[in-house]
Amino acid sequence: MKLPKIKRRVSRMVDIGGVSMGGGCDISVQSMTNTRTADIEATLGQINRLVAAGADVVRVAAATASDTAGLARIVEASPVPIVADVHFRHDRALEAIAAGVAKIRLNPGNITDRAKVREVIAAAGKAGTAIRVGVNEGSIVDRKEGAIRDAELAMGLDELMAAKLGEYLQPFEEMGFERLVLSAKSHDAVTCIAVNRLLAERWDYPLHLGLTHAGTASSGAIRSAAALGTLLAEGIGDTIRISYAGDPVSEVEAALELLRSLRLRRRAGLELIACPTCGRVEMDLGPIAEEIATRLGDLTSPVTVAVMGCVVNGPGEAQGADVAVCAAKDCGVLFLAGKKARTIPVDKIVDEVVAEARKIAGSR
Repeated sequence: MKLPKIKRRVSRMVDIGGVSMGGGCDISVQSMTNTRTADIEATLGQINRLVAAGADVVRVAAATASDTAGLARIVEASPVPIVADVHFRHDRALEAIAAGVAKIRLNPGNITDRAKVREVIAAAGKAGTAIRVGVNEGSIVDRKEGAIRDAELAMGLDELMAAKLGEYLQPFEEMGFERLVLSAKSHDAVTCIAVNRLLAERWDYPLHLGLTHAGTASSGAIRSAAALGTLLAEGIGDTIRISYAGDPVSEVEAALELLRSLRLRRRAGLELIACPTCGRVEMDLGPIAEEIATRLGDLTSPVTVAVMGCVVNGPGEAQGADVAVCAAKDCGVLFLAGKKARTIPVDKIVDEVVAEARKIAGSR
């Protein structure tokens, strides 16, 4: 059966240290370290953990001269391209470019001196460094009283963010700098959707999607899925970061799951389909599903396992799974490639499902 596909927006392609963004290439996953960048060993340790989880690009803070002083070593040792996050100080951007980062991020809300921006553009152009121009909701509103403030308040927030971004892009366009990635972030999912639709209409640069200050893992993952999932389903977005407070490795895991669920990235390893359970279930499925997921968590070949609680939806779900088990009274019915194989005792379900899944993984 042929499955529908998402039709993606056509954008120009920009090379980020060997990772292609836009141009129909795979949507890349980013995260950002939360170590002090000046602590080179700690930062590299976290970069390696992020890469092991599946990150394609990693961003680091470039807040101080101590941070940028260690960037050359980090860039050299990192297995993926490094992006320097720059705010307020254009000299940090120049230092990061000199250190060899693949991309820098500039915020129009806090580096406004056009002469300094032009200096950064010239340096990036000479070095072949890409630039992400990223606006955040909280940094673009003029908080002073007067006509400018009144005019901004009269605009929709999405329109204001897009307008500020357009103003900031003028020197890039005047200088012929095209290695650009754009982003517009808010903590609010609806605003994020609206402003990125505007960006997608007005420019053909690759778009970096994400929410800013999205919250904790429990709330932030849902907010991010609501906003980013909507945009990705519309074909908008070339690279994503799901961000929330805590260990950034979980950001990468969530981002990959989002892309896989939209069939925008091929799933590697286990895909577990588990029944939500109801009054029809014949056994306690939660612990069974959890143990199967834990024991097959190291798979690298794609294998789909379904754990279903009754005969209502179970056989149907089993049709599309490599291995499936449907609960029956005092036993489980095992399906392999959609076909009924045998019945197994309850206490053997986990062992037999794991064994069959590993056989399939080994053959791929």
